Amino acid sequence: MININDFNFAGLKAIVRVDFNVPLNEKGEITDDTRIRGAVPTLKKILADGGSLILMSHMGKPKGKVNPKLSLGQIANAVAAALARPVKFAPDCAKAADAAAALKAGEVLLLENLRFYAEEEGKPVGIEKDDPAYNEAKKQMKERQAEFAKTLASYADVYVNDAFGTAHRRHASTAVIADYFDADHKMLGFLMEKEVTAIDNVLKNAQHPFTAIIGGSKVSSKLAVIKNLLDKVDNLIIGGGMGFTFIKAQGGHIGDSLHEDDLMPEALNVMAAAKEKGVNLSLSVQTIAANEFSNDAERKPVDIFNIPDGWEGMDAGEESLKNWKEIILASKTILWNGPVGVFEFENFAHGTGEIAKYVAEATKNGAYSLVGGGDSVAAVNKFGLADQVSYVSTGGGAMLEAIEGKTLPGVAAIKGE
Repeated sequence: MININDFNFAGLKAIVRVDFNVPLNEKGEITDDTRIRGAVPTLKKILADGGSLILMSHMGKPKGKVNPKLSLGQIANAVAAALARPVKFAPDCAKAADAAAALKAGEVLLLENLRFYAEEEGKPVGIEKDDPAYNEAKKQMKERQAEFAKTLASYADVYVNDAFGTAHRRHASTAVIADYFDADHKMLGFLMEKEVTAIDNVLKNAQHPFTAIIGGSKVSSKLAVIKNLLDKVDNLIIGGGMGFTFIKAQGGHIGDSLHEDDLMPEALNVMAAAKEKGVNLSLSVQTIAANEFSNDAERKPVDIFNIPDGWEGMDAGEESLKNWKEIILASKTILWNGPVGVFEFENFAHGTGEIAKYVAEATKNGAYSLVGGGDSVAAVNKFGLADQVSYVSTGGGAMLEAIEGKTLPGVAAIKGE
């Protein structure tokens, strides 16, 4: 696989898959330009070499239909400001051959939203999976997707994928397009390389003790991740709403707390597997309970196994945090995904904030820490600790699938796997 640092883009057109799916307000103004800034090092490298840029991205979920509110034309000026040069805009990503051909060295062309074409995602539109005609429709869509990818590839000499957030999808622009470039003319961008390296650091090169902190609301959304981690970690901290399924499965009284009855057998299986593998599985022992799901609800600390009826666990209690702090500060590698409380409510964000502080302190003491997932990232940003952890992942879904042990199509397409 070619390393972008070793490649000279002079005189070449590079089509770069970026993740410019940035949040916009009602006026179409960007409210957080993190993703644009994240792509800048890759884009500036290409331009500095004397290459020209063709940028492609999705925005939102237009489901194969043109939607002006999701047009990338709204962000062209922001991209221009980030690159300190003009950015041309192609209003139809599949009809940009002339605009791409006219690009001179140092010039930039931004293509319209890829998902205005259903071929980008490659899923049949307007037909359900149980329809007898679905398989034929799927086959035809795959052929159309290949043609769409071929069209995009025809614009450039080199393909660069720098959109980790979509690396777990086999879309036209994230994986299929790579088939139309030889091994010496396709590569990962700087952001993608950093993401892949960060995940490898925790899954393949972890120093021990290795601790994973898995939070969030549901066991069902993280079960595969938890199972894969049991073969890798020394400590597994499970917090947040998903923890109550584990507590109830053991006979605990959880009041009105969030839980999944059908996942209780799986929770017990996870606990048994952890014991068998010698993994220290640490659940909450104390919760901050509330008498309603509201920021202004009455609060009180209660034993995790004895939550009163009419009350629900909303945040990690001090006794839980005390246990987790001891584990985290003794760790050499830390993976954190998911909050340990109802982080969106200020009065129940304390536990998640404390976890962020412990991870930052452990990092300062020499641990390698990888933080990923919307609320975990929001926590380290909120408390000004993002620069005090080793790496903050930009792709929640892609990171989770990588942790599950799945191959990411966007990475495999570059590596030729």
